[in-house]
Amino acid sequence: MTQKTVLVIEDDEDIIELIRYNLEMENYRIITAMSGEDGLKKLKFDSPNIVILDLMLPGMDGLDVCRSIRENSSLRNLPIIMLTAKGEESDIVTGLELGADDYMVKPFSPKVLKARIKAILRRKSIDKIHNAEQVRFDNLEINPGRHEVICNGKKIDLTYMEFAVLHHLASKPGWVFTRYQIVEAVRGESYPVTDRSVDVIIVSLRKKLGKAGELIDTVRGVGYRFKESEQLFET
Repeated sequence: MTQKTVLVIEDDEDIIELIRYNLEMENYRIITAMSGEDGLKKLKFDSPNIVILDLMLPGMDGLDVCRSIRENSSLRNLPIIMLTAKGEESDIVTGLELGADDYMVKPFSPKVLKARIKAILRRKSIDKIHNAEQVRFDNLEINPGRHEVICNGKKIDLTYMEFAVLHHLASKPGWVFTRYQIVEAVRGESYPVTDRSVDVIIVSLRKKLGKAGELIDTVRGVGYRFKESEQLFET
């Protein structure tokens, strides 16, 4: 399982350790910050997959941190789970309106927190595919919004992972991707794939795409790329 990184912005050391203990058991990498200002600094030097954000922080509070994240074009899609104390309903509403993905009220269940994290990362992974741009290459059309591939006017039925790998390669023709890079780019929490299973996916894609499958090139000892200028489609 590829390790995911969680940034915990929380000023209570006991809560930090509770989160750290439970998430590290699930193979998450944990980064911590005990103030909003420090949390934003950590985001400049690391790339977490999700943020757990306490609303009641010294200095810059959690709502301002959430607002700053959402106003940053490179961070606005970063998942955020808010941690709140009981009776902070108005802050919960404000946080959700600012773009937080979910919230949990203290004291919370570590099992529920882990489930929420997995659900959000899974959803974000799916959204990333669905919101990606359409790709056209000669007679090949890849439409993420409809999860549809048209080749020479015919619809090709692909699995989720086949579609994700094809779209990733075709989005950057000529670029060489290692198997590990392909796994990192396309895998969601509920769609397990290993670097070796990438080979199986490529074989299946080539078979389903027919002549167009030759556009997927094997770079020996490295990985795969989508050819830039080969005219391999039947007319």
